[in-house]
Amino acid sequence: MSTSSSSEAASAELPETPDVTGAYPRLTDAQIMLLSRHGERKRLEAGTTLFCEGDRDCGVFVVLEGRVKVLQEGQGEERARVIAVHGPGRFVGDLSMLTGQAVFVTAVAQTDVEVLEIPFDRLKQVVTEDQALGDLILRAFILRRSIHVNIGAGLRIIGSRYSPDTRRLRDFASRNRIPYRWDDLEDDPAAEATLRAFNIPPEQTPVVIWKGQVVLRNPSAEELAAVIGLRREVPPSDAHDVLVVGAGPAGLAAAVAAASEGLSTVVLDAVATGGQAGTSSQIENYLGFPAGISGAELADRAVVQARKFGAVFTIPGEARSLDRTDGHFVVTLTDGSHVEAHTVVLATGVRYRRLDIPGMDRLEGPSVYYAATEYEARLCRGDPVTVVGGGNSAGQAALFLARNAGEVNLVIRHDDLERDMSRYLAERIVSSPRVHVWRGCEVSELRGDLSLEEVVLHDLRSDEQRVLNTTALFVLIGSEPHTGWLNGAVALDDRGFVLTGTGYECAPSPETASAGVFAVGDVRSGSVKRVASAVGEGAIVVRLLYEHLVRAGRR
Repeated sequence: MSTSSSSEAASAELPETPDVTGAYPRLTDAQIMLLSRHGERKRLEAGTTLFCEGDRDCGVFVVLEGRVKVLQEGQGEERARVIAVHGPGRFVGDLSMLTGQAVFVTAVAQTDVEVLEIPFDRLKQVVTEDQALGDLILRAFILRRSIHVNIGAGLRIIGSRYSPDTRRLRDFASRNRIPYRWDDLEDDPAAEATLRAFNIPPEQTPVVIWKGQVVLRNPSAEELAAVIGLRREVPPSDAHDVLVVGAGPAGLAAAVAAASEGLSTVVLDAVATGGQAGTSSQIENYLGFPAGISGAELADRAVVQARKFGAVFTIPGEARSLDRTDGHFVVTLTDGSHVEAHTVVLATGVRYRRLDIPGMDRLEGPSVYYAATEYEARLCRGDPVTVVGGGNSAGQAALFLARNAGEVNLVIRHDDLERDMSRYLAERIVSSPRVHVWRGCEVSELRGDLSLEEVVLHDLRSDEQRVLNTTALFVLIGSEPHTGWLNGAVALDDRGFVLTGTGYECAPSPETASAGVFAVGDVRSGSVKRVASAVGEGAIVVRLLYEHLVRAGRR
């Protein structure tokens, strides 16, 4: 901790931020007493920095006296922006303190304060020791992350909306729930001024600015992940007990179950935790969440659980091949590194199919999306959008986008909205005034000069064409398994899904014909494509792989 000399720290006192969403709850005396057993009381002068944007493994601070403000650091000539002010009984912290990333905000004592600091290594214990307190802290952190996303705190990405690399960085940040601000070179004068201030020529864009001073010029996903602490190195080992490839619901469930049994567990994913479910705005039919839960929150909770038991996440970490060497498995990654394990759980899930239609190659980069999260919703606020797909993911996306979009067009190839979609979703869509369902239609063409302006619908019954004004297209159709990297290491069905069960009869068992390799979730042939079933398979597989380790003399 240090004392800040910035003008922001010396500014007039601001009132405490009201808690209108549950992001800033006040702890009870009993809860503070419980936390005091894990922390240290400190008195700090006004202007002292409790933690700074970019810090890792820092602790949570409970305010006992005085007030602490949370800031978004200024960049260049910009002044720091106050996000929240916390008074007595409130706690100051960020979701990164539980997930292992660097924090995206700065906390400064606004007045002389007395605080209770709970160190990082004790925080995970606190979260699990008292269920109600742990849930209160975790829920608040998740809501704060949503606030930071909406205001564009955290990273700053500067690049053209027409640049594939700009889109790549934005997508990576979005899928990993990383708060960021995007400055579009096409219409933001401040973006060009920032580039000049850092002496960055246009050909070196897009750039990512971190902590107002670290500049990454068109970084890879791996480089960006390393800077913000998203990717941790796999601990050295001759061979880990379990390697989970894929961090969707099935992979996360397997990681939690395996690590809780004391098995050394490593989790890889090419993009982000959560899989396709992580992009769902609201899952309302998952057991235990009667009010629903977003896919992002479900994923973040699972990551905290798995890390609590010792699981290690390497993201991005894209598998390139699976081989067997000296009685164990070796998974080589696209960056040339490799991870060795005695058992492998394949949980790579599926990917949405791409539309092969005129205009897609030209407009896909700036205007076509394969997820509908808060990040994408911000980009099309007030505009007409089109969603293609008849499953639950498409239905959830349509309703979520309808909160902010001017209108939402949902396109399905058949007439029955309830054929592939849960009834509760179908009924809400039909009753929503902002969602128009185009039945028996398909998108046949995209139109626009530099970005999407219109989609052309083909009516499959009348053979007529209809033109819809649209600024963004969300494609959530079908699925293709991500199994090309296996290269004959396991048996696949004719669609590329992993065959499991004795004799490959696609039994519910996750065992493949390759002893020690298991498949769970959407990637498994014959699986039910639902979050609950994927979580169940991920939990069940641990018993089978544990039995395999026992037979092999590893347990």
